[in-house]
Amino acid sequence: MLKAVIFDFDGIIVDTEPLHYRAFQEILTPLGLGYSWQDYLNHYIGFDDRDALRDTFKSGGKTLADGDLRVLIEEKGAAFHRIVASGVVAYPGVLELIRSLGGEIPLALCSGALPSDIDPILMQLGITGIFDVVVTAADVRASKPDPESYALAVTRLVSMYPATGIKAGNCLAIEDTPAGIASAKGAGLKVMAVTNSYPKEKLICADRIVASMADEDLQTLHNLF
Repeated sequence: MLKAVIFDFDGIIVDTEPLHYRAFQEILTPLGLGYSWQDYLNHYIGFDDRDALRDTFKSGGKTLADGDLRVLIEEKGAAFHRIVASGVVAYPGVLELIRSLGGEIPLALCSGALPSDIDPILMQLGITGIFDVVVTAADVRASKPDPESYALAVTRLVSMYPATGIKAGNCLAIEDTPAGIASAKGAGLKVMAVTNSYPKEKLICADRIVASMADEDLQTLHNLF
C-alpha cells in the first residue's frame, strides 16, 4: 500500500533544466569550458551543481580547488536567480496533483538543486510548506544517481510519521531522468517516470511511465502497489 510520495523538482514540477543550462554557460563559457545543450542532456542533467562543475573541469583537463568551487557555485546560483526572476511555469497537472495529495498522504521533495534554487520557485508557484520533507543537494554528499538523497528522504518521513509504517518499499518517487530513477530504485522505492525530459525508451527502468501528470490522482498512484 502506498504510504508516501516523493517528488523530484527540476523536470517534474518546473522545466528549470534549460534555465540551469543557461546559468552554467554564463559562468563556464568565459573559462573555455562551455558545452552544448545536447551535452547537458546526455551527461549533466540530474547532477547537482557541485558534481556538475567538478566533472566539467575534469573533462576539460583543469583542476578545481574547493575554494574556487564554492565561488563558482555562488556565481551559478546568482545567474540562475536572475533568469528565474522573469517567471517560471509548472508542468501540466503537477500543481493540482501536489495540492490534492497534500494532507492526504505524506509528501517529500527530493532534488539535486540547492535550497536557494528551490525556495523562490516554490514561493512563485504557491506551494511553499506543502512538502513534509525536503532533501536538497545541501543535505547529501553524493548526487543522483547515488541513492543517498532518496534514502534520506525516506528516513526523514519515517521520523516524522513513525506510526504510519512508511518504508522505502511503499514510497513512490516521481522522476524524469534515468539518474533520478536509478537513485530512487537504488534506495528501494517504486518509480513513476514522466517523459518531460527524456523519451519513454530512456525511462524503461521505472515501474510506470506517463506523458503527463494531468490525469494522475491518489488512486492511480495507489494502483502501482
